[in-house]
Amino acid sequence: MNTNISDVDFSYVSDLACRNSAIILNDSKKYLVETRLEPLARRMGCQSLAELISALRAEVQFGQLHAEAIDALTTNETYFFRDFHPFDALKRSILPELIMKNSATRSLSIWCAACSTGQEPYSIAMTIREHFPELANWRISITATDLSPTVLEQAKAGRYNQIEVNRGLPANLLIKYFKKEEDDWVIDNRLRDIIQFREMNLIKPWPIFPPFDLIFMRNVLIYFDVETKRSILNKLSACIRKSGYLFLGSSESVLNIDDSWELHNIDKTVAYKQADESTMLN
Repeated sequence: MNTNISDVDFSYVSDLACRNSAIILNDSKKYLVETRLEPLARRMGCQSLAELISALRAEVQFGQLHAEAIDALTTNETYFFRDFHPFDALKRSILPELIMKNSATRSLSIWCAACSTGQEPYSIAMTIREHFPELANWRISITATDLSPTVLEQAKAGRYNQIEVNRGLPANLLIKYFKKEEDDWVIDNRLRDIIQFREMNLIKPWPIFPPFDLIFMRNVLIYFDVETKRSILNKLSACIRKSGYLFLGSSESVLNIDDSWELHNIDKTVAYKQADESTMLN
């Protein structure tokens, strides 16, 4: 198969990705595009990437092939307890604070945006189960969303291979919350039952969410331009409680993008809360 992509075809794919996912693919990403579209081209029986892209052009409206191409182009890197410190902050500081503030409603609502194959929401669920037995009778809701139906299928199944569970997952939690099925490990229904997985594109109209106490949107904004980042941060402010916390990736920031968010240093990590109006005026 000819896996080289012409400048014209690369420009078409870049525009397709930008319009439908806001992902920015500059010229340095040409090899990445070739690598990620090759399996799709083979599955479609194409003899070259040029043939695949010709088929994409032939779809007048956004159709199944377009969706599969966008799916192939998205980055789905994740692992259990990624970066560790945000989960330690949850255990030590944030969840105890939220439990105290929500004691009257006895409920906790969490959103993991761009959850990929599910390791992040399951890591949060394990943190709650392990360290906060007093929440056993609370209404705990974890909403986990992603653009890709492919990764969501694995997330919903809660099925991981040996390499995936070896990345970040402590052995004691593996034994406690997973069971071995042939070559894979499948997560316990006690965790799976509190997570609702759903497909969602962050640059399309959002559903009406209940206010969240905690939002994880890590390693997502780095793929967007400034205006898209600003739009997403503005939407986030409308669906988080004033007492709620937002986690971004370690290389992400709201600086010079949206001053309605206030940075908080918590243990060895940072999180954001909605700033008071008096703080913003100053």
